[in-house]
Amino acid sequence: MTQDSNQAIAAESGANRRNLLRGIGLSIGTVGLTAMAMQTASAQTPAGSAGSLEMKSAGTLAALTAKLTGIPRRRDFKTVPMILTSPDQWDSEALDALIAYRGGPKQVWDNTVIESPWLNLMRNALNAQVWSWKHPDFLAVSATHGTAHLALYDQMIWDKYKLADVTKGKFASNTLIDVPAAAAVDAADFNNPAGAFSPAANSITVLQNRGVVFVGCHNAVWEFSAALLKNGVNPDNLSHEALAAELTNHLIPGVVLSPGVVGTLPELQKAGFDYAV
Repeated sequence: MTQDSNQAIAAESGANRRNLLRGIGLSIGTVGLTAMAMQTASAQTPAGSAGSLEMKSAGTLAALTAKLTGIPRRRDFKTVPMILTSPDQWDSEALDALIAYRGGPKQVWDNTVIESPWLNLMRNALNAQVWSWKHPDFLAVSATHGTAHLALYDQMIWDKYKLADVTKGKFASNTLIDVPAAAAVDAADFNNPAGAFSPAANSITVLQNRGVVFVGCHNAVWEFSAALLKNGVNPDNLSHEALAAELTNHLIPGVVLSPGVVGTLPELQKAGFDYAV
């Protein structure tokens, strides 16, 4: 075999090796990109465990949810005063955990009107933060007072104190704590216009399953109990202090009672919560 032939064979062999290595490199790169894409998709997929609609990648938010779930709320009051002066009169441990949240971004909504689009606005903010801005640990908090606070009482209180009349017929019952059928739609289909993340799922309970925290207001409890007394809606002839206690004892599960949300808003803002209204 001539020297020229040997050189030609060597050149061809080298080219084949280079092509093979390039092919292997491309395959590895393709696999890596595919894995990254799958990991990102998985991170933006709802966990779907135990009714949770939080993202799998929302570890900090999930930790807060678990912590708040494990903190008992005192709901055995006999009487409560107009101004709370001791942490054992409100959900101080849960409120402290909320204020100390280190995930983010975090936003607090000043919600006052039950028939306003308050749940829809929080849902929209949550959707944009999670999927558009890729912030799975985004925390939305409802600083709830005014007539919006009526939605934080259970149905027993609605029936006993005729809260439907207070809403002037806008709500026949507390439908805002219902779990709509949309919440059962496959959570992986997050763009479904009739799914768990759509307007069809505007519910306090559904938002709580997404990590939203509803903060209740003692001042709203006290002032509403005064309005009930003024209107003669007091079937058990309770004192003001006892009626306010009964309302407090029937806040829906998950609510974090504050000594007053207007006075608590500055504490949340100092902790880095952005104010929304």
